[in-house]
Order: sequence, then C-alpha cells, then structure tokens
Amino acid sequence: MSILETRVQPAAESFRTAEQEKVAPVKRRARRPRILIVTPELNSTNSLKVRSGRVPCAKAGGLADACTLLVDSLSEAGADVHVTMPHFRNLCREPVISRRLHLCEDREFYYRRSVYDGDANANRRAALVFQRDVIQHVIPQVRPDIVHCHDWMTALVPAAARKMGIKSLFTVHNLHDERATLAEIEDRGIDAAGFWDELYFDRYPTSYYECRDSVPVSFMPSAIHAADQVNTVSTSFLYEMMEGKHPAAWNLIDVLRAKFSVGSASGIVNAPSGNWHPSADPFIAKRYDCDSQQAGKLANKLALQRACGLEEDAEAPILFWPSRLDPVQKGCQLLADILYRIVSDYTALGLQVVFVADGPFRPYFEQIADFHGLRHRIAICGFNENLSRQAFAGSDFVLMPSAYEPCGLAQLVGLNYGSLPIVHRTGGLNDTVRPLGQDRGNGFVFETHDANGLRWAIDQAMQFFIRSADERNPQISRVMRESAKEFSPDRAARSYFEIYEKLAGRSLY
Repeated sequence: MSILETRVQPAAESFRTAEQEKVAPVKRRARRPRILIVTPELNSTNSLKVRSGRVPCAKAGGLADACTLLVDSLSEAGADVHVTMPHFRNLCREPVISRRLHLCEDREFYYRRSVYDGDANANRRAALVFQRDVIQHVIPQVRPDIVHCHDWMTALVPAAARKMGIKSLFTVHNLHDERATLAEIEDRGIDAAGFWDELYFDRYPTSYYECRDSVPVSFMPSAIHAADQVNTVSTSFLYEMMEGKHPAAWNLIDVLRAKFSVGSASGIVNAPSGNWHPSADPFIAKRYDCDSQQAGKLANKLALQRACGLEEDAEAPILFWPSRLDPVQKGCQLLADILYRIVSDYTALGLQVVFVADGPFRPYFEQIADFHGLRHRIAICGFNENLSRQAFAGSDFVLMPSAYEPCGLAQLVGLNYGSLPIVHRTGGLNDTVRPLGQDRGNGFVFETHDANGLRWAIDQAMQFFIRSADERNPQISRVMRESAKEFSPDRAARSYFEIYEKLAGRSLY
C-alpha cells in the first residue's frame, strides 16, 4: 500500500462514516417514567405550589407525612411525579394549583372538615367516589407508567391499573379495611365489570353475575392481590401481619403471605420530613442541634411549661404524649392506669406529663388530673402542630406504648429532637428503637403490653435521667446524630425509588 493510499484511506473511511450518520435514524432518549401517587391525605408541600396558590393540606396521620416526603423527594430528584387526592374545598380553596396535582371533584368532599368522617358508610362512599374519578378520569389523563396507591381508600385502583397494563405499587399504612359488593361499587359509577376478576372476594366467585349482589369485595386484600409490588411501612409490621399477630382479617393475611412468597412484598420504614428537626424548626423557642442540645432543650423546656401552664422547673423530667388518644391502638389506657402513681412516686424529681393530642380517651386523663389536683404537673392540650413541635423540643421522653404500630413517626421525630422514646416492642417501634446502653441504643423498650411493662420502661428512663449531665448529655447528642443519619428522608425515598425503577425497568431520571 502506497503512502498516498495510506493517507487517503482514513479520509474515505471518515467520509463513509459521516454519510452513514446522515442516514442513520436519530436515537431519542426514552422519557422518564411517570409516577402517579394516589392518596387520600397530603401535608403541605411546596413541590406542588404555583404562584400564590394555596398548598393542599389534608392530614389525619402519618400517611400524609409519608406521601408528602415522597412527593418532595421525587420532585427534588427531577422525577416525573403526579399526585391525585380528593378536593377537600375547605382545606384547598385556591384555584391556582400545579398541573401535577389532580384534585378529584365531588360534593362528597366539599364540606368535610377532616379526611375521615365518623361514619363508616360515609367514608366508604367517599372512597368509592374518589376511586371512580381516579380510574375514569385521572389515569387516562395522566397516562402514568406506575401508579402508587396508599391505604384502603385507594384499594380498587391497582386492579383497574392491571387491566390497563399499568404497573402498580400498594403501600399498607394501617390495618383498617372495608368491604362492598360489586353492586355498591358500580352504583357509585365505577365500571367494576372490567376488572372484577382481579378483586378479592369473601368467597370464591363462580361468575360475575353470581357474585355481583351477594359476595362482598374486601378492599385491602384486593389491592395486595392486584398490585405488582406491595410494601408495609416497616419490616417488623410486615412479618407480624403475616404471622397473624394483629387484628387483621385472615383474607388479608393470606394474600399478603402469597405476595411475600413470590418476592413482591417488603417493608420500608417511614422517615419524618426534613423540617421536623430542631436546627430548622421555626416554631420552637430556641433552635439547636446535637452539639448544642443541652442549652437548647433547657430553653425549650421552660417555654413548654409556660405554654402549658405547668410549674416552671428546669430540672423536672417531662414525658410527652404525641399520638391520638386511641385505646385500641395507642395504649393510652396503660398510662391512665399508672399516671397518678408515677407522678406521685417521682414528686421529688418534679415529673411532669404533657399531652398534645385529641381522641376518645382524653376525658379520662382530664378527670385524673382534676381529681388529684395535678394540673400544675399534668397538661392536657388538644392537638396543635406548633405546640407539638415545642413539646418535642422541650420534653425529655416520648411515650408510645402502642399495642401495634405499622411504623410510627413520633418516635423518629423524638429522636431528632433529643427526646428519647419509651415504646412497646412492636412493628415500626421495634425497627427503630433499641434499648439504651453505654454508647449504644436510643430509647427504652418493654415487651409485655400492660401497665406494669410501661411502668418498668418509665422507671428505666428515670434512672437514665438522674445520671449526671456529663453522662447523660453525650448519649443524647449521640442518639440525635445517629438517628439523623439512620432515619433520613433520603434513605426512605431511595427505597421507594428502587421499587419504581424495578417496575419501570429503567431509571427515573
């Protein structure tokens, strides 16, 4: 080959390559998977705010916080996320909203002052109306790749999504379930005949017409059965449900076991939002972090005592009750049994107890405080988020003696604020709270769910409290530092991202 040929050949090859590039088809980047989050609850989030529009806020519990964290994390990461929820007009009156927020319109929601009515029939009716709009209007409009449904009020959507060829994830936040016949479902405008064979009935249906009027559909088992992936909000709660340790129907237990057996069920611990941290909380008397917690908690304790009408005593230990006063789940009757005794036994320390909570058991605590003349040591306040934040910052211990707990957020918030949790070993409490020891653990845990078990754990907490400040404060700072890392919002969000990418078969971004 001549020198000329040697020089010309690469040029020719370069020319041919350029020609090939001209005729080659243009490869377009695949669009990001679109995720539709279906939830009855949502806390305020700036991710969905437009100009002066009011951010929707419909909150009854931790479900709202978990969904808000997920929406914010997805938005910050640049994912294509949409949200649909009922339009509670008294909570979201402004017409200017994000194009990624789809509010379901119906008078069923317009006049409610809370997400859940006291009447079970009204709640079921609202759930069916909400799901009708999601199935017939929102999903066709959004055209998502993945539908992520939360709890029983969204439980029919995974079956409809499966018939549409759309992947779905269903998250179990609580044990509550509902049942309805196909006739009732269709009377609310949902065309269940199109996906009835993906639902879970109380008994095996031989045909659509045979079961339409007489065989109820169980909502939660239907969602678990139809969804491509299922998760509970803690790993321990998942196993406890499959073992039948909680008051859930056996059909729910069986279908969850089946999902787990094929690798389609998992547990993901919730995490508190990043604004639930004493270094960034605008509603507490003095901000602090793990390095300044001693002075910060002292200032906040005095502010809490003034706000609640308690004796101002910087040395008094404060127990804080942050959860709704529900004796079925939250274990408040255990505290009622021993409340007077613990306040009396720890008079020398000046022990105080603060409730910032509503619920059916509240009158019993008010009667105890009034009968014994202890309003200067026991404060019983209705739920107020700003006061609750102050209580986390000013208290020493958080009380959570739940009979069962799918996840729980209050114990995680308490860890962030340096208020150590006192908990029953169950569900998410088991996954997040470990017995405190020297340079290990983060709280106080009792095994037997009775008043004696709770009293034992409180006694352990008081033994820790009476240690010298040089012993106690380094442990509190360590707990705050470790918890911020272990239960960070980013870590919880990444676990959901992994499921989304598994369902989509590609990256979210």
